[in-house]
Amino acid sequence: MEVGNETHISKFLLLGFSEEPGLQPIIFGLFLSMYLIAVLGNMLIIMAISTDSHLHTPMYFFLANLSFVDICFTSTTIPKMLMNIWTQSKAITYAGCITQIYFYILFAVLDIFLLTVMAYDRFVAICHPLHYTVTMNPRLCGWLVLVSWIMCILNSLLQSLMTLRLSFCAHLHIPHFFCELNQMLQLACSDTFLNNVVMYLAAVFLAGGPFIGILYSYSKIVSSICGISSAQGKYKAFSTCASHLSIVSLFYCTMLGVYLSSAATHSSRSSATASVMYTVVTPMLNPFIYSLRNKDMQRALKAFLGKETLTWPIVIRLKKWL
Repeated sequence: MEVGNETHISKFLLLGFSEEPGLQPIIFGLFLSMYLIAVLGNMLIIMAISTDSHLHTPMYFFLANLSFVDICFTSTTIPKMLMNIWTQSKAITYAGCITQIYFYILFAVLDIFLLTVMAYDRFVAICHPLHYTVTMNPRLCGWLVLVSWIMCILNSLLQSLMTLRLSFCAHLHIPHFFCELNQMLQLACSDTFLNNVVMYLAAVFLAGGPFIGILYSYSKIVSSICGISSAQGKYKAFSTCASHLSIVSLFYCTMLGVYLSSAATHSSRSSATASVMYTVVTPMLNPFIYSLRNKDMQRALKAFLGKETLTWPIVIRLKKWL
C-alpha cells in the first residue's frame, strides 16, 4: 500500500468487528445467515406480490420496491465483508471503496424515500378513502418511485464525486465493516469542510425532511382513526399501517442510535456494531413484519409457495419422460 503518495492510493483496510481469529468463523456464519434470510425473505415478498393479482395495489407496489431496495442495500456491504473473512484479507480497493459509498448512500436514502411514499399512501387511504383510487393512480405511483430514484442517484453521485477530490496520505485503516462516508472523511488529509457541509445538508433534507413528512402523515392518520366511532373500524384502520409504522420506527431508531452512540462513546467499533441494525437486521425483519401482520400477504405467500411445491414434481416427471 502506497501511503506516502497522495495520487496513488491503491487500497484501504476494513478492520471489521474483531481481529481475533477465533471469532471470525462465528461472525462469518452469523452474517451469512442474516444475509441469506434477508435476500430470500425479500425475494419471496416480491414474487408473491408479482404473482397475485389481488396485491397489484399501490401499497404492495411500494412494498415490492422496498423489498428490492433492501436486497440491494444488504448486498452492497455484506458480501464484501464475508469475502474478506473467507479469504482472511481486510483489503478493499480505492475504486471498490468509492463504489461501495455510492451504492450504500443510494439505497439507504432510497429506503427512506420509499418509507415516506408508503406513509403518504396510508395517509390518503385512511384520511381520504373516497379519493384513494383517483389520487393513488398507477401513473402517480410510478412517478413517485421514479422521482425517488432520480433524487437518490443525484445525491449519491454528488457525495461520491466530492469524495474523489479528497487526498489520503497516511492512515488508511477504516474501523468499520464497509466504506462509510463519515469514516472516509476522517481519514482524509485534505480539507473536508465542503464535504461535511454537503453531507450534513443532505442528511437534514433527505433524511430529516422525509421524517417530518412521515410524522405529519401519521399525526393526520391518528386523528382520523380517533374519529372513527366503532372499535372494529379503529382496529382495521390501524392494522393497515401498523407494519409500515414498525419498519419506520425500527429503521429510524436504529439509524439515530448509531450516530448517538458514536457521538457519546467516540468509538468507531461501537458505531460499526450499531450499523448492523439498519444495514442488515432491518432488511431481514421487513418480510417477517409485513407477512406476520398481513393476512393478504400470508395468503399470497402460501399460494406462491404452493405453486412452487406443485411445479417441482411436474418438472421432475417431464425430465424423466424426456
